[in-house]
Amino acid sequence: MCTVILLRRPGDAWPLIIAANRDERLDRAWDPPRAWWPDRPGIVGGRDRSAGGTWMALGTGGVVAAVLNRPGSLGPAPGKRSRGELPLLAASEADAAAAMRRLRALPGAEWRPFNMVVADSRQAFFLRGLGAGPLEVMDLAEGIAMVTAHDPNDPDSPRIRRHLPRFRAATPPDPAAENWRDWEALLADETPDAVDGAAAMLNIAPVAGFGTVCSSLLALGAAGEATWRFCPGRPASGRFVPLKLPASVA
Repeated sequence: MCTVILLRRPGDAWPLIIAANRDERLDRAWDPPRAWWPDRPGIVGGRDRSAGGTWMALGTGGVVAAVLNRPGSLGPAPGKRSRGELPLLAASEADAAAAMRRLRALPGAEWRPFNMVVADSRQAFFLRGLGAGPLEVMDLAEGIAMVTAHDPNDPDSPRIRRHLPRFRAATPPDPAAENWRDWEALLADETPDAVDGAAAMLNIAPVAGFGTVCSSLLALGAAGEATWRFCPGRPASGRFVPLKLPASVA
């Protein structure tokens, strides 16, 4: 189960800030974010070596897209397409609205269930694929939204129940000053919850070959600029490194 947190602030110099922890099987090889796809010039994302797709991508139009599993849908399944192709499709579009329309038109039964976040500096959407029928779409409002294997801000998710109030209370990142301190610390938190225990942790220690494998902090500016800080491995304060983005993206 991965986690994506969005902060939407229309009118701010940095109207979109995203934080994401990726949880995955430890034996599933991957590469850190780069422009890996010659047939999709300018798109940056981490590459899953198994299927060639990505869990999170940023495109030249300023569209960022991330895909997450829904409960009970970890890993590939016979006869189903890789969910890793979906962020690449979204990031290829000129804006988040166009990406949402493209995804909503897809035959949802071709993929295992998934959640998606698709956003740019002006709009943000949550998309839910249930493994049958068309994708369901929800606008993401201003403020903070947190997505796990559950729906946005769903209190039935132990992670959301514990950490959504903490992100809301934290000092927002200041990308211009390269200050991400509070959000880095929250992504790195590995303290079990007093009630929900390890189920509420954002930073999962390896258990039975599964855990948190990398982390991202990404911001889109009102003038079209972008910055992406990446931590290869379990997140920890001070381990996030700025990525060198292509000029067409940055």
